[in-house]
Amino acid sequence: MDALQLSRRLATVASYVPDGARLADIGSDHAYLPANLLLNKRISFAIAGEVAQGPLDNVQHEINRHRLGDVLVPRLADGLAAVQPEDLIDTVTIAGMGGRLIAQILTAGHADVQRYQRLILQPNIDIDVVRTWLMDNGYQLTDETVVADDGHFYEILVAVPGHVTYDKQALQFGPYNLVNRPEAWLTKWQREYERIGVIMAKLADANKQDTPAYQEYQAMQRDIAEVLGE
Repeated sequence: MDALQLSRRLATVASYVPDGARLADIGSDHAYLPANLLLNKRISFAIAGEVAQGPLDNVQHEINRHRLGDVLVPRLADGLAAVQPEDLIDTVTIAGMGGRLIAQILTAGHADVQRYQRLILQPNIDIDVVRTWLMDNGYQLTDETVVADDGHFYEILVAVPGHVTYDKQALQFGPYNLVNRPEAWLTKWQREYERIGVIMAKLADANKQDTPAYQEYQAMQRDIAEVLGE
């Protein structure tokens, strides 16, 4: 993977970036995503934010390689502190981090009630934490999906300013996923259902059906079965 050929995961994230956007890619990891969008004339300007010098050096290498110094700016900063008012950023991407870290970055970056026109988020885990943050902080989902890439499933969330209330099921499984039911989403939760079943069988073999852990897994499996229609 490089700026010329994105992974399926990052290509899907890129597909949600509006044409002509001014983008901040936080935790940019070589800046493949913003570099690709700039090379394809999809966006006009980008910030690539990194919290450590090593990754920032990788960003600078990519900028030099593709001669993007006028439109892709590397910034050494913690999260959304990489964004300055004069950048006129309207779109933020944060991909490849845990959901709790993404929520922390968003919280710190919205301390001054800053609102971006679009957030495109790809948490690796704790996706429900990110949906809850969006709901609690004045954003609403406009789309979401799941992609399978290199043996893993990745959820991608797209949000804009707005107010909405999601129930527990929507926070866990995704309001748009529940309606659209993408194939990768179905496969992900079917595998999770089976994984939990294996754990429950081991607990049952150890005569631990009455433990809180077994009952928690049982409830999780029941929730998954409900959305899968099993």
